[in-house]
Amino acid sequence: MFKDDDRYNELAFYTLAHPDPAFIHQHAVDAYSAQNADESTKAIAVVFALIGLYLLVEKGYTGRQVQVAHMRLARSSKGWSTLPIPVERGEIRIEHVLEAEPGPVRDALIDQWCISVWRGWRESRPIIQAIAREHLGIN
Repeated sequence: MFKDDDRYNELAFYTLAHPDPAFIHQHAVDAYSAQNADESTKAIAVVFALIGLYLLVEKGYTGRQVQVAHMRLARSSKGWSTLPIPVERGEIRIEHVLEAEPGPVRDALIDQWCISVWRGWRESRPIIQAIAREHLGIN
């Protein structure tokens, strides 16, 4: 599924075991998915990852809130447009996150990673905003 399964699994173990009820795992999944998307990635995976990043970075959603938004999106539409994949998708990568000390330092870097990846997809922002508005009622 992912290009770097071992690193992804290591981070997933960390985020899924995390005691914070805000569920940072969702943010890590979205950042990794958006950063590693390629022409074989399904449109729904890219759109959902970008919606998650948009809701975190621009609207301050927790991972739990993003998860609920993803469930609403899944019920609202089945046809998602393919988005152009940018060449540069953030300077922070999963290996940087895993090199950070577990705990508050790593958690903060996950947020910075999400911001970095979202900036890389800035050309798709109007489309993602329109989807959030139409399907989630978010302005």
